[in-house]
Amino acid sequence: MSNANSIFEIKDYGKISFHIKEIMDKKNLTRSALARLADVRFEVADKWYNGNIERMDVDVLTRICFVLDCDISDLMTYSK
Repeated sequence: MSNANSIFEIKDYGKISFHIKEIMDKKNLTRSALARLADVRFEVADKWYNGNIERMDVDVLTRICFVLDCDISDLMTYSK
């Protein structure tokens, strides 16, 4: 039995792209400043900046949105 939306079949699920670097660059905000303002470690801010997020912490995401004064949809997009 095959289900088109099953995760048990190996297929291309699409990609989530992060745009935090672009937003921070426009606002001249460094990773150190983001870390300080969002109260996260520099390594966490660096991962978000470079789009290397392994696990998404909703609290961190909320703080980043607050600091950058943007919506979640500004930070990331999903494409198939």
